[in-house]
Amino acid sequence: MLNYDIVIIGGGPAGLGAAVEAYEKGVKNVVILERDKYLGGILQQCIHNGFGLQEFKEELTGPEYAQRFIDKVEEYGIDVMLDTMVLEITPDRIVKAVNSEKGVFQIKAKAIILAMGCRERPRGAIMIPGTRPAGIMTAGTAQRYVNMEGYMPGKEIVILGSGDVGLIMARRLTLEGAKVKAVVEIMPYSSGLTRNIVQCLEDFDIPLLLSHTVVEIHGKDRVEGVTIAKVDENREPIMETAQYISCDTLILSVGLIPENELSKQAGIELDPVTGGPVVNEMLETSVPGIFACGNVLQVHDLVDNVTAEARMAANSAIRFIREGGFKKSNISVKAGKGIRYVVPQRINVDNIDKRIKFRMRPTDVYNNAILAVKSGDRYLLRQKRIRLTPGEMIDVNLSKEILKNADEKEGIVFLVEEG
Repeated sequence: MLNYDIVIIGGGPAGLGAAVEAYEKGVKNVVILERDKYLGGILQQCIHNGFGLQEFKEELTGPEYAQRFIDKVEEYGIDVMLDTMVLEITPDRIVKAVNSEKGVFQIKAKAIILAMGCRERPRGAIMIPGTRPAGIMTAGTAQRYVNMEGYMPGKEIVILGSGDVGLIMARRLTLEGAKVKAVVEIMPYSSGLTRNIVQCLEDFDIPLLLSHTVVEIHGKDRVEGVTIAKVDENREPIMETAQYISCDTLILSVGLIPENELSKQAGIELDPVTGGPVVNEMLETSVPGIFACGNVLQVHDLVDNVTAEARMAANSAIRFIREGGFKKSNISVKAGKGIRYVVPQRINVDNIDKRIKFRMRPTDVYNNAILAVKSGDRYLLRQKRIRLTPGEMIDVNLSKEILKNADEKEGIVFLVEEG
């Protein structure tokens, strides 16, 4: 049995940020367990720029951003186990893992930080009718082929879904010589950042077809084309509007799912909306001493926010080790009208130092709306917001003094009101 103060599962941006923060705050008996052969996670295949504007005040590519933290991990001599698969986490913080060097082994941790990231939703999750030819893949797979393996997935491409990776790949494939015929989105709005819609689609005259979806895939050995159609307000296809688009590749950018199989094994309560753990103001899950951060908790827009969340998780883990636990959360945090989810989902004001950041996403596009925070009939906060869109996460900072006004029985509700 190995013993560590903090075991971090995942060596992507969340895991790296947490490890560096823990070390710099004085907890040096830390290990990162990573199933891949190298650190950095998904950032290693994100060769476009736009990373690090908040964290480093300069524009970096994904590999450059990751390398800043990898260099720190190496400088500090933080233990890293690569090519290591975690098999199980127990509620008493024992981690069972396997690799080729040690075989199956166990680690006893004083605290665990979950930083496993997320995976892409596959074709099977959206049930598109048609055959199963070659040429259908997720946007992340296409990104890895082009940016790391040196393969072009196709020449004539349709992208289903307007998530950020899909938008970025529309531009990337265009620059490599492919023809992106359309980005098709079932919702009446894009699920990606506005800057990516402008820089990746509009700048390259790539059509974005909102309120459309793919209703059939054609081809036997290789994709030959797809049939798309408009959808009604219930997202049901209107077959009278169907049109055929010839293509040799269909790329799916239809959402991300937090990697929480290990969390389920440990008996951690999961949020049915985010797919990630239910956490308190310390980012502690329902199992004491196990914390979550990054895309395993909620899917983020910006890696800079992942790093900030990882720092918070690391500091909370350190506090847990030193104090032996926190006061039980006694106030529920709920999503009201116009808000899809809120993280954290429960709090105890006594555990908060000065303020806490709540993160959430709206259910729809709102212009000139009021973002309100209520406890019963009392308003804790009302903020004018020029634009709210599901593609961009909302941050709300609330001070301890404001939160003291929350009613324990009523809880806290975040909602959108007309401006």
